[in-house]
Amino acid sequence: MGWGAVGIEDAQVRFLEHALPGSRVLADESWGLLDTRVFHVRAGGREYTVKTSGPTNSHFARELRAHRGWTDVLVRDGTTSALVAADPDTRVLVLDRIPGHLALGSEDESSPDLHHQAGRVLRRFHDQCARPDPDLLIAEHAKALAALDADHRIDPDLLARTRRVLRDFIPDTVTVVPTHGDWHPRNWIVDHGRLHVIDFGRFALRPAATDCTRLAVLYWAGDPALEEAFLDGYGTDPRDPDAWRWQQLREAIGTAVWAHAVRDDAFEAQGLSMLRDALAAF
Repeated sequence: MGWGAVGIEDAQVRFLEHALPGSRVLADESWGLLDTRVFHVRAGGREYTVKTSGPTNSHFARELRAHRGWTDVLVRDGTTSALVAADPDTRVLVLDRIPGHLALGSEDESSPDLHHQAGRVLRRFHDQCARPDPDLLIAEHAKALAALDADHRIDPDLLARTRRVLRDFIPDTVTVVPTHGDWHPRNWIVDHGRLHVIDFGRFALRPAATDCTRLAVLYWAGDPALEEAFLDGYGTDPRDPDAWRWQQLREAIGTAVWAHAVRDDAFEAQGLSMLRDALAAF
């Protein structure tokens, strides 16, 4: 399939025809929730992953920042893709293709060995730097409050309880590290039993514990052995109990509101469940 048949912008097609002469699209792997498009591509006897984004998509800038400044520690041993080409103007990324299958939906999704590997890999990524940030929690708190003012389907009683809890939050300086932002089996590729990582579209400098949020909700609550395996691989538990409950609350708010905005009913239901669970910690 040629680029003219996939529905991306003409400027993006021109960039890709220059960056990957003779390329053919083998598959459209887009999730369909945002305007990010993901393609499996072959050119010159090699395979690539190509990602295109629209002009307001914040994931593009985050992923480009990650690949230009932070992923080398994982690229060196093949744990993640190398950046081949990028065009900030047309918002296109070309990445080396990671072979293997998605952990999500496979038996690897609940493999203690894979979760142990995930802990080890994440620790290497986090350990690149650590710095104090006096402003992050102020911004995150404001973001949570703004989300509650947006369109959502949070029950009025649940909403009132959430606002009451948020009034008691006192922001403090936190230590931030490079984080993936969406660390769980949907972004893990497995090849011959080895973990590889994709999709840095939510990359940012944040507290290390934020990369545990998805796993804690989706996997650890139902299978403590996976939590134990991950933490054994990571080497320690990065979660401070008090900071962790606030993190879970903010994450729940963001999930419920964002999922409603993109009309992902299942993810929205998960966010609402997360919100009820998070409030129980208060």
